[in-house]
Amino acid sequence: MPLPIPLRHRLAFALFAAGLAVAAPPAAAQDGANHSFATAATATVKVAAETALDSAQNLASAALDLIGIRYKWGGNTPETGLDCSGLVRYVFQQVTGANLPRTARDMSRLGDTVAANDLQPGDLVFFNTRRFPFSHVGIYLGDNRFVHAPRRGREVEIAALDSAFWKKRFNGARRMAGALPGFIPTLIGEASAEPLAAPLAIPELFAATTASPDGPHP
Repeated sequence: MPLPIPLRHRLAFALFAAGLAVAAPPAAAQDGANHSFATAATATVKVAAETALDSAQNLASAALDLIGIRYKWGGNTPETGLDCSGLVRYVFQQVTGANLPRTARDMSRLGDTVAANDLQPGDLVFFNTRRFPFSHVGIYLGDNRFVHAPRRGREVEIAALDSAFWKKRFNGARRMAGALPGFIPTLIGEASAEPLAAPLAIPELFAATTASPDGPHP
């Protein structure tokens, strides 16, 4: 069973994904550091919420810029090629700075569930294309269209969500852009219970939270 991620790591991850700086107070100012950290974090939540819609639109726009990039199993960059989850992960890194998990299935566990008739640009849409759920992912563009990296021999393209092929295989959708402001306050409420004794190393944080055991996904 994996060890639980300490609260300060989870809070730092939430803030880092929103593009915020994470650091512990200096030793001389340690007294009251928890209160100061929670206060500063609270002040950022409103900003994150107000920019969520803009981020979602930017995700769709960035995905469109990748139309025509060749498919490559396990590909992570436009220069080498992209698979479906590599495409989504690259777009999120470029637009938000956040590192999503490497597989479509792991991505499907994040964010908020979105009904098909409630989809907005930037939402992630998931499909069963390999005989198990959430084996394929794309980024919704609006007007029942999404962008994705389909399969070997093809390029990043736009597809119709309501076509017979994709409609039959649709597994659901998740919204990432609006999820972050929703869970930061819960972590803030617990922050005073755990002291921030030392600066948080971002590489250490991501080693603990983004490793994926099952490798690249198509």
